[in-house]
Amino acid sequence: MKDSNNYHWEIQSKTAVLDLKLRDVWAYRDLLWLMVRRDFVAVYKQTILGPLWFIIQPLFTIVIYTVVFGKIAGISTEGLPRPVFYMAGITVWNYFADCLMKSSGVFRDNAGVFGKVYFPRLVVPFSAVISNMVRFAIQMLLFIGFIFYYYLNGMALHVNVYALLFPFLVLLIALLGMGSGMIISALTTKYRDLSFLVSFSMQLLMYATTVIYPLSAAPDNYKWVIMINPVTAIIETFRYGFLGSGSFSWALLAYASAFTFIILFVGIVVFTKVEKNFIDTV
Repeated sequence: MKDSNNYHWEIQSKTAVLDLKLRDVWAYRDLLWLMVRRDFVAVYKQTILGPLWFIIQPLFTIVIYTVVFGKIAGISTEGLPRPVFYMAGITVWNYFADCLMKSSGVFRDNAGVFGKVYFPRLVVPFSAVISNMVRFAIQMLLFIGFIFYYYLNGMALHVNVYALLFPFLVLLIALLGMGSGMIISALTTKYRDLSFLVSFSMQLLMYATTVIYPLSAAPDNYKWVIMINPVTAIIETFRYGFLGSGSFSWALLAYASAFTFIILFVGIVVFTKVEKNFIDTV
């Protein structure tokens, strides 16, 4: 009887373009969970407040946004309390940004390990997405706390049936961040200064996303730019489902879904192609 736990690997320098080795990732699932634990412990083990930073950071961000964009700039939040409006955008955006940034540094940050031992390299970006889920879950609980607070104080926040799309939205934002990050990670093996550009571009991209303003408040001349950003459709759907305010469109959500899966497919193909010889250029 064949033991299903005995795996035999054939490592080749040349494989088919569409040989993505996703089955190998499942076979190395124990390593995946070890890397998830490593990512979480390495960041917060020697900190005083630990995971409390997941709560402190968005709270300070909300205060700054409320003062700058709410009080000074006077940007509309469609009648919603500013803290809960900003928290909705921050929760989704932070998860996307974390997945993209960690996935974009996979080859650069793990060159020493990749050069010594074989394992499916896709395990690393997958572990980044899962480990970032801890921060997302904590901030999601904080967001729900905001909803209950304002609901108990008589504010009309209409959680509706579209909130059931939440698991799908989380999947989309995770895969979009990971796919984009893997493409960038592959490019940074030859163009190292791209990593600096990505860090800067993420700040600009946030302003082209409906994090601090609703889609209805965007200038008509630039609204199309904001709408082709797939993160916009995800954030708007998230707000519409949990707060009952925002711009929901099945067409925009379908576009964001198609864009995400295309980026994910391209990201995995490019990533698996570059992993074969990246050690010579990093």
